[in-house]
Amino acid sequence: MNLILVSILTLVVIGALSAIILFFVSKKFHVFEDPRIDEVEAALPAANCGGCGFPGCRGFANACVKADTLDGLLCPVGGTETMEKVAEILGKTVVAAVPTVAVVRCAGTCDNRPRKNTYDGVSHCFIAHNLYSGETGCSWGCLGLGDCELSCKFDAIHVNPVTLIPEVDEDKCTSCGACVKACPKMLIELRKKGPKSRRIYVRCMSQDKGAIAKKACDVGCIGCSKCLNVCPHGAITITNNLAFIHDDKCKLCRKCVEVCPTNSIIELNFPPRKVKEEQALTPKGE
Repeated sequence: MNLILVSILTLVVIGALSAIILFFVSKKFHVFEDPRIDEVEAALPAANCGGCGFPGCRGFANACVKADTLDGLLCPVGGTETMEKVAEILGKTVVAAVPTVAVVRCAGTCDNRPRKNTYDGVSHCFIAHNLYSGETGCSWGCLGLGDCELSCKFDAIHVNPVTLIPEVDEDKCTSCGACVKACPKMLIELRKKGPKSRRIYVRCMSQDKGAIAKKACDVGCIGCSKCLNVCPHGAITITNNLAFIHDDKCKLCRKCVEVCPTNSIIELNFPPRKVKEEQALTPKGE
């Protein structure tokens, strides 16, 4: 009987000592967490897409609370409206962000870029990209296997089954950047939506010389410099035989679109061009 009591008392003493030790350890190593982090996280859309550059909404909320200002911090899914809520919680100010949208810089459809072979392997762009250059003569173009589509949590991008080129639904696109990271050929970029969602950009990433690029794809950029020479705003640069339109300088005048000999520059959401009426030549006196 005494042995049982001794065992019980021993266990009680050990339990009490353990509890005391754990109490002091918890106090010693206690990490204070600002309660505003929970408030900011609750104001976020809970997409956990990583488009903000942080590991999920919790990480972004923590960064917002610790930052002196909200400059450079943006939730691409929630946009300016969400950032205004965050600013109100933290007593900070926020500058309205310029809306952006994902664009696919490849127009190499089956018609423009004929297939020369058939890929018979794992249906992932990343794997195919590491195995060979592609099914066409252009090693820079889209593989059409849909890694971008799989990466999108918002159902905003899909590979067209006819053209085999991804298409972005700008009404659903949150500009999170997941598709940008998923494309092994770096064909997708985030560009300014522009006024009334009007945008102009080069739908090509080929760095091949003109003749080679044209042979591989009918609408490939050949680096001819016509767009560069006609742009009055200095918005176009050419590097490695490839033209690029800087959306922070572009004034949407569309002069570059008119002179592009391969139609590799696209204009989106513009009204139809006015057809210039040819003035009829009439003899004098009539």
